[in-house]
Amino acid sequence: MTSLQDILSPHVRDGSLPGAVALVARGDRVEVETAGSTALGGGVPMARDSIFRIASITKPIVAAAVMMLADEGRIALTDPVDQWLPEIAKPVVVRAPDAPVDDVVPAARPITVADLLTFRAGWGFPSDFSLPAVQALFGFQKNGLSPQLVPPPGEWMARLAHVPLLNQPGEAWLYNTCSDIQGVLISRVTGSTLPDFLAERVFEPLGMTDTGFMVPAGKLDRFTTSYRPRPEGGLEQADAPDGQWSSLPEFPSGAGGLVSTADDWLAFARMLLAEGVAGDRRLLSADAVRQMTTDHLTPAQREASGLFTEGQGWGFGGSVDVAPVNPWNVMGRYGWVGGTGTAAYLVPSTGAVSILLTQVEMTGPTHPPLMRDFWRYVAAEAA
Repeated sequence: MTSLQDILSPHVRDGSLPGAVALVARGDRVEVETAGSTALGGGVPMARDSIFRIASITKPIVAAAVMMLADEGRIALTDPVDQWLPEIAKPVVVRAPDAPVDDVVPAARPITVADLLTFRAGWGFPSDFSLPAVQALFGFQKNGLSPQLVPPPGEWMARLAHVPLLNQPGEAWLYNTCSDIQGVLISRVTGSTLPDFLAERVFEPLGMTDTGFMVPAGKLDRFTTSYRPRPEGGLEQADAPDGQWSSLPEFPSGAGGLVSTADDWLAFARMLLAEGVAGDRRLLSADAVRQMTTDHLTPAQREASGLFTEGQGWGFGGSVDVAPVNPWNVMGRYGWVGGTGTAAYLVPSTGAVSILLTQVEMTGPTHPPLMRDFWRYVAAEAA
């Protein structure tokens, strides 16, 4: 019978990645395996508590923080965001998706909190990256994996305001940008920084002691080195432990700025599985969790987003399985993948959690072989 170690080890042996941590949980039963090391060439062996740049599996955590504010009545999903984000109070939209960036019309209505949560505000990435408005946004957001190069939130929002929407608010699912806007929204609503709010309201209550927007000096020995594939083959270093995440960035990215561990993300997943409760404390209402983990897209929006979602729908901050496109799809499975080589999902109907952390950047939206092998293992183990 294939073991989880059997899934990880071949990908380390063939040099496609230095190491990995994989976790599969069902109730109190947790299976964790590690393989390889935290950097090329051996050195520190990968461990269960190794720290990774988790990239876009940051998104569900930030969406949960937005829903905390909604639970408290500080915002409503139907609220226009203008009052907190005046920079985008009067957005314009390109006349057609392939139109030049200066061929625009006014937005038909304001952008709402719900638009940000469902990725339907009008900013973001579609399947066609060549569109002029997408190129303008792509250049603007190219530093997602280099947080120290991103300007502070005020300047970032001012620059975003000069990029036209690709679609009218509510019309189309577009990837990524809305999570960064959510991070700014949280800060503006609360008067706190995003790192401080998440630390107080999410990380501390859940015991997520290794999650944040930087790695302190005392933990750098557990922080993995990040790599990217070279076109000619092999890997090159993308970031060292004492690099981009060694100090707090001016712009803490709600789309992908966190570092974390497998057990920290498991704590977050278990809170969602418990309908917002952790221990004797309620962090989210059951209704907020239900909205996060429910698909909000139309069939046409799901079809158009296929490059990213492979037939999945979208909740708040993560995808939702709506069809058995692949063997690992389970109706209602919620979670996402990160461009640094991470993936985390939970299944509300079964209580299962699966987390895979690697340190090799993805070259595009297509899931790398190890992720698919890992998900097949999870599906087989559940059968």
